[in-house]
Amino acid sequence: MKNPVMNRVGAIFIHVTDMNRAIHFYSNLFGLPIHETAHEGTIYDLPVSGGSQIILDSNKSHLPNEGEKARLFFDTNNLQQSYHHVRDLGAEIYSEIEEHGDISFFTFRDTEGNLMMICEDKRRQ
Repeated sequence: MKNPVMNRVGAIFIHVTDMNRAIHFYSNLFGLPIHETAHEGTIYDLPVSGGSQIILDSNKSHLPNEGEKARLFFDTNNLQQSYHHVRDLGAEIYSEIEEHGDISFFTFRDTEGNLMMICEDKRRQ
């Protein structure tokens, strides 16, 4: 079986408390025009010219420990297979699969206790 988890960081999260302030700061930092937010104003994608996507995220944590959030995610084209692959490796599943339209993800702890996310974006398939 081909490994379902891609060896690629899909996005890096920058967790923010004031979305408007963060949008203006990062847009000015990178010289980018400002555009609309997504997910009712809680997600803002910063356009990048290469590498991993950068996402400003003001969502309150959906995880059991409110102060802890994943800082990045790995891409997959098959979230169910990735979930079973990670679980079979003995990793602790931290949050079950969540589906939000074309975006689905789950979080887990690696062997060092780091909180990681695997995400499937059906818009990119």
